[in-house]
Amino acid sequence: MGRTLEYRGTVLDAYADVWTLAAIAAIEALAPLNRERRLLMAARVARRRDRILGRRRIEFLDPQSFIPGTAIRVQDARDGKFDGSAIPRDLSRQWIQGTGPASKPRASTRGSLRNVAHALLSGADGWMFDGEDALGQVDTMSLDNQRNLRLAIAGDPLFHAVAAEVAAEMNSWASGFLGCSIVADWRAQLSFTTKMFRPRGLHLDDRHVREANGTGLSASIVDVVLYATNNHARLAATGASLVLYLPKIQTAEEAAFWHDLLAALERHLGLGLGAIKVYVLVEQLEACFQLMEIRAALAPRFIGFNTGRWDYINSVSDALSWDRDFANPDIDSIVMTYGYMRNYEDRVRRAVNTPDRNGRCVLWQGGMEPNIPVGSEAGVAAAMRRAVAGGEREQRAGASGKWVAHWKMVHRVRPVWERVGADNQLGRSFPPLTYTGLDAVGLTQLEPAPRTVRGARDLLSVALQYGNAFGQGFQAAALKPADSFGNDDVLYLMEDMATGEIRLSLLWEWLHKQAPFTVDDQATGTRVGDTLTPALFARLLDEEYAKLLAARDRDVHDDSKATTLPIARAIVEAYVSEPGKPPWYVDLLNLNLTLNVNLTLDVARERIRSYLAAFTRDGTRITENLDFSAPSRSPR
Repeated sequence: MGRTLEYRGTVLDAYADVWTLAAIAAIEALAPLNRERRLLMAARVARRRDRILGRRRIEFLDPQSFIPGTAIRVQDARDGKFDGSAIPRDLSRQWIQGTGPASKPRASTRGSLRNVAHALLSGADGWMFDGEDALGQVDTMSLDNQRNLRLAIAGDPLFHAVAAEVAAEMNSWASGFLGCSIVADWRAQLSFTTKMFRPRGLHLDDRHVREANGTGLSASIVDVVLYATNNHARLAATGASLVLYLPKIQTAEEAAFWHDLLAALERHLGLGLGAIKVYVLVEQLEACFQLMEIRAALAPRFIGFNTGRWDYINSVSDALSWDRDFANPDIDSIVMTYGYMRNYEDRVRRAVNTPDRNGRCVLWQGGMEPNIPVGSEAGVAAAMRRAVAGGEREQRAGASGKWVAHWKMVHRVRPVWERVGADNQLGRSFPPLTYTGLDAVGLTQLEPAPRTVRGARDLLSVALQYGNAFGQGFQAAALKPADSFGNDDVLYLMEDMATGEIRLSLLWEWLHKQAPFTVDDQATGTRVGDTLTPALFARLLDEEYAKLLAARDRDVHDDSKATTLPIARAIVEAYVSEPGKPPWYVDLLNLNLTLNVNLTLDVARERIRSYLAAFTRDGTRITENLDFSAPSRSPR
């Protein structure tokens, strides 16, 4: 033990309750899968490069081919000729799922456990504790996340003490906002919400463990091993399912790898095949071309798809970065009823309602409601009307539930499904999926909508703020454009990593494709038909950055303005200006996580330059932790 992997600094001692002997043994057992994971990620980059060079769009798979990594024929997957999983009792009704991390940056365990208490007392049917897009990566937040989940799932006395305090605070808030309490018996309430965990995607390396030769180890492997090893027995003892949300899957081949990874973990832990259940987030355009194939590859454990908005928009923009005729409008126009988003959602609902050979269908969990009910009376009322209307639309469309990004939204949106009363919408009748050229075109369908300088400012402002928040440890943050600071009629939205990804993708798209504006802008003298030139981009960047420097501490933390905010600006400027579109904003953020502590802006710029040069040269993504300190000792 310890010969194949290295562990950063003192994490084994500081988190001995997380890095148990059983967890270390499981990590070591699954580490050999890291090589295949790296090959899959190299294949991703190669497909992307080949499509850009060949100016080719994504296509459906050959129906007579086999899903790579399986013995499943593509046509059989599409026809439902596989044995899917039954939906466990505690997943059959998921009207509202909340999302958010189980930890806070640089907080004590007691303070950090408040996140978990708010989640499990919220009244949500399920809570996806996020180890990915909403989890800050500074210091040891990923391990704090694991520690807090273990304490909560085990019913530790410290967690119960925190839960009692939080329940009283939640009832006090609810009495004023909703006119009633929301937690009658906090102990009973803790067992109501189904606990789920989202690990990091296959494209990310862990920050605390690596191969002994210095190669980065899959964050996916680390996350699922720690969560499952530390919690499976307690979950089983209480009759609860062990549930994961799998992010950023692009192909059925990648889904097959996830299945093999989880099957290996099940064997190691002595669990039956399919004991670990999974939802898949449909966040990538390529995945929407392979929905049934992904279901089939994960069949013994697959229970549903989720339709997210921002990540999917980003993937469409990225997949068509080579096409000068494809340019998105303002981001607030790209709602779920817009062009390619409408067609994406329709394919997902048809895929979940395609029965397997045993007549089983799967769940569709709708997208995110990002509003937080904090602001002026008029602003909150308007936002709540929009939130309820959005839930009603998804319910009518066939979703069995949706997501909310803040616990305060649970009791605003859940009544949409309560009024209907059905546990889920499994097996609703929709037209069968087809795989025609028109279907493919629909998945990238643009519709007329505004593209404005105001929209560019909003993209820039929120992208800068998000990069700054990421560096401070807030990978989920309440944000809004700087021009709305001080206007309580405009609510803050809970934003995560997808926020930054899509905003920089759209800015890159507008700049390099010279997408024309559709509205005059008096402040800049921009007219209809003018474009986002390098000079205009530089001007807008200067102006939006200046607004953030001048903002009050509530909107932009004063201690970030000379530390992480300049680094965020350097990343935004480099990403958007780069002629070849970078694949992931998160890569550049991760490279520079510790610069506000012990490094300089000059070092940040050098790291950004090195990353872009390596990717341009041969598609290499620098993803390892460049600040990985030598291990203090070998594993126990």
